[in-house]
Amino acid sequence: MARVSDIAARLHLSVASASKMVRRLDEDGLLKYERYRGLTLTPLGERRGRLLAARHDTLERFLTHLGLGDPARVHDIVEGIEHFMDPEALTAIEALLDLAKADPAWWQRFERHHQQFPDTRCRVRSARADP
Repeated sequence: MARVSDIAARLHLSVASASKMVRRLDEDGLLKYERYRGLTLTPLGERRGRLLAARHDTLERFLTHLGLGDPARVHDIVEGIEHFMDPEALTAIEALLDLAKADPAWWQRFERHHQQFPDTRCRVRSARADP
């Protein structure tokens, strides 16, 4: 069993904030919370947790494949985008990763193409800079 105080410490939250979150997850049927005793995941909570972990792993593999830097940087980027990733987009990324694994020569061609566009020519950054 996990304790709310342990979760709060791990996530750098106040115990009150963690407790509120735990109560909401209990109401949603994702965990079973017993005050002063702790909590455990329900089967639904465990399934959802596994899906979230798989989504995180897929995005980390994708960004690592793109060569976006060290693992800590990739992790930070994933933390910023994973909550907004819809299943259709994630499925497309998984298909792309499957293709890169099945056809390494294709991925190498992509990497060579990608290297032709240094950060200063990034289309997204240029679009943001335009008035």
